[in-house]
Parts: sequence; C-alpha cells; structure tokens
Amino acid sequence: MTNIALIGCTGSIGRQAADVVRRYPDRFRFTALACASKAEELFALCGEFSPRLAYCEAAFTPPAGVKAVRDRAELFDGCDVALIAAGGFAGLAYTLAAIAAGKKVALANKESLVCGGELVMRAAKERGVEIVPVDSEHSAIFQCLAFRRDARFERLVLTASGGPFLHKTKEELARVTAQDALRHPTWNMGAKITVDSATLLNKGYEIIEAKWLYGAPFEKIEAVVHPESIVHSLVYFADGAALAQLGYPDMRVPIQLALTYPERLPCAPALDLARAGKLTFLPFPAEKFPCFSLALEAGRAGGTMPTVLNGAGEVAVRAFLEGRITFPAIAETIQDALCFFARERVECYDQLAQTDANARAHAHAFIYGSSAS
Repeated sequence: MTNIALIGCTGSIGRQAADVVRRYPDRFRFTALACASKAEELFALCGEFSPRLAYCEAAFTPPAGVKAVRDRAELFDGCDVALIAAGGFAGLAYTLAAIAAGKKVALANKESLVCGGELVMRAAKERGVEIVPVDSEHSAIFQCLAFRRDARFERLVLTASGGPFLHKTKEELARVTAQDALRHPTWNMGAKITVDSATLLNKGYEIIEAKWLYGAPFEKIEAVVHPESIVHSLVYFADGAALAQLGYPDMRVPIQLALTYPERLPCAPALDLARAGKLTFLPFPAEKFPCFSLALEAGRAGGTMPTVLNGAGEVAVRAFLEGRITFPAIAETIQDALCFFARERVECYDQLAQTDANARAHAHAFIYGSSAS
C-alpha cells in the first residue's frame, strides 16, 4: 500500500490522481488531501477516501471524522509520497515542506522548479529526497533515461502540441478570446496551464524544469512542435540514437507511473500506431509566441528572474481570462516586469515569496494602472 498526500486535490491533476486511486484501492491510499478554496469538492473527496488529514487554505469546518491541519508539515505525516499538484507559485511552499519532511515528491507543480529550482534541488540533495516528474514531457524523458535523472545524454527534446493558435497569424492572435485559448486541441487541463500552452509559455517553463531535473545546460534542451501529442518527448544519445516515449494524451499515465515505477500497471488504452496515422514534427514558432523566448531569457538569467516571469505571468493570464487584456498583452506584461526588476541571487524561500509579490504588484499596475487597487 502506497500512502499519498495529495496537494491540489480539486485541480485537473488532483482529479486524475483520484481516478488512479479509485482503480487500485488495494495499492494506493490518500492520507491527506489539500486544496486552495474548493471546500465542497474537498468534502466530497474526504467522504469517498477518508484521509486522516484535510486542509483548505480558505477557512472551513472539516467534515466529521477528518482532522483539519494547522500546519502544512502535518500534511505529510504518515505518507510515502507527496503528490504536489497545487497550481502556481503556491506549490513551492508545499514542495519544500514535503522535502523537509523527507518524503518522496511526485512533482506536478511546474512553478516549484521554475521559481525555486535552486532551493528545491539543494534541499532534496541534502535530505536525500527523490523527486519524480509527473509532467507528461518530463515523465517521458525520465522513462527514456531508464528512470534515472542522472543518466548521460546528448540532448533533450520536449514536444509541444502548438496549442490552439499554432497556425494563426500575429494579426489574428490580437483578436483571439479566452474561450478560444481554452480549446486545447489534445489535452484537457486547467484554465491557467491551458492558456500557458496557448502562449507557449508553458514550454518555456518545461525547459527551465528540465535544466533542474536533469542537470542540463540550456543549449542541450530544445522544443519541437508535434500537433498529435503522441510522442511526449525524446532523448538523444552520444551514438546518434534517440529514444522517445509514445502514448495517447492521458495524464493518468505519468501520475500512476510516478507512484509505481519501475513497475507498470494497466492504466490507459494501448497506442494503436495504425490508427494514429501520420506523426508530424514542425520547427518551434518562437518568433510568433514571445512568451516562450521570455521564459528562456529569464531561465538563462537565473536567480530571481524566473520568479518575476511567473508572478507577472500569473497576473497577466488571469487578466486575459477575465477579458481585461488581449492575448499579445500577456507577453507585454511579462516583458515589462522582466525589464523592471534586477536579478538577485536566490537565498531563501521568503525572498522568492517577496519577489513573487512584487512582480504581481508590478504586473497589476502595468495592466490596470498604478492607482488601481
């Protein structure tokens, strides 16, 4: 029995993790469930799975028989794996708390490594904690490296569907709406990550993640457009060979594998290559989607700049979803923040939290005006 503390239980990854546990109740059990604000959904999950602990960042009275936690660290008592699926910068605090508790981390929160990669990897090394990627692309690389993050390779290639706007012109992109952006062609995800996929900011985040997960310099990491989302990523080796991981787009596969590897259990329909047909690979259209280049710029600068990138990006995406700014203005907001803030060397979590708050405030003022409250 694998005991799981699920952080972000009401989000897209959390709901699919619940599917995995439902399928294998004799293999998996939730010891703790946590969410940001959807208390009613948390109540329902508690009634179904009976975790020892429940936590909602918005105040609520816990359901009968479930102990409410007073401190994040309590969430990891008695678990074998901390599945960090919380969205945004908020996930970093949970990742660091799980590492401090000495728990294996199944990491589905991009921002933990985008913003706090240096802190996370240093803490994991000091505590001897294993970090297992849950993102489909990084799970694919992990599989191609025979489940070894320290394996040698020549090049990592992350695949991207290209999102819903791959074939639109710059002029057309200026007129797209939030509803258009949320129509992802292959994946079913939460609103924030779906918009980040439409801007291709998400792929920039994944390149930064790859740097930390696999100790790879940026010149050894690249992205290619693969609209079918069948090949989830590739690894090239010194002899010229490349290994790829293929499968239908289904996040339950990397979630489950992070909990069971190297063992594999039935999960999703097997890939039928004849039915899949042609697999297409295209050059990455960075010039049309500036958020991707801004992410690489921040990643190469390092220090606190990726936190600035993410903080401004979260504010800009929310404004776009609310219909307050245009699609191109997401990149404009991020670029303004990256130009405004100076790089600082990363010292601690509190510093990153302050940087995140400052970047959000700056982005808010850029979008709404300095006098906006």
